[in-house]
Amino acid sequence: MTFHNYIRAVGTGPKSNRELTENEILDCMEQILEQNPKTEQIASFLLGWRVRLETNEELKSSLNVFDKYIKKVDVPNSIELGYPYDGKADNPYLFPLFGKYLKKFDLNIVLSGDYLQPAKHGITVKDIANNHKLDDNIYFFDRKDYFKELSDLSEIRNILGLRTAFNTLEKLLNPANSEYAITSAFHKPYVNKYNDIFASRYKHLVIVKGNEGTPEIFSKCKYWINDNDTIKEYIIDPEYFGVKYKKSWDRISLEESLDSINNPSDELLKLVKLNVSLLLVTAQKAKNVEEGFEMLS
Repeated sequence: MTFHNYIRAVGTGPKSNRELTENEILDCMEQILEQNPKTEQIASFLLGWRVRLETNEELKSSLNVFDKYIKKVDVPNSIELGYPYDGKADNPYLFPLFGKYLKKFDLNIVLSGDYLQPAKHGITVKDIANNHKLDDNIYFFDRKDYFKELSDLSEIRNILGLRTAFNTLEKLLNPANSEYAITSAFHKPYVNKYNDIFASRYKHLVIVKGNEGTPEIFSKCKYWINDNDTIKEYIIDPEYFGVKYKKSWDRISLEESLDSINNPSDELLKLVKLNVSLLLVTAQKAKNVEEGFEMLS
């Protein structure tokens, strides 16, 4: 089918818009990843698709296409941390400090990064990975190496300058065949959406209302676990664990983020332990965050 027909399916208004069939989305995504259509056509489809609202079935079919292109490398006993690609702007990254705590549980961390994507303009996972030596149980996957086709769409996405369906899909690409995963959702409807899209791809998935759209906890928040097709909600309050970390800047620079990692305060390390406790829940090493925190004490 010509790509113009896919644009019509998402961009002709409420009366004429329609959901793409599985075969159509497979063909559409392959055409986009191969950049067969013109740049303007790809941008038009992504914008129209976003406005029309992507269906879960379309997104799951898109992930199936991605799997054909992704060059995967097995990392056993690994937890994939699903970070957004638009970066963090207000707080330091914590993941470089997770590794040493997880070694005693024989657990590895998997992260993916790439060029900055729309629309926050923050510091990316790739910025940190390129400027800080990570522990040997923290595996960073650069998307330009394992999924070049999606990475090569960065220029088009930045010209468009808006969030697209790719912002959702790229959080959990699973380049290491990880059994466990954790990602973040800000709005409650996305908890159900992410479970529908991603849960079947992992042995255990945790979704947290993390800081700046990341799976990192900095303040009181909720997290959700799918237990036998029932999504259960839990609350984490750092103060309950004696964590009183307060950030001291409005917008963080890369240098400040790196300094926090290299010279962590005692309160930041407490916050790190709380985050690792949730990772132990994710990897089914602890029944709850309280138990995980005690295991780290």
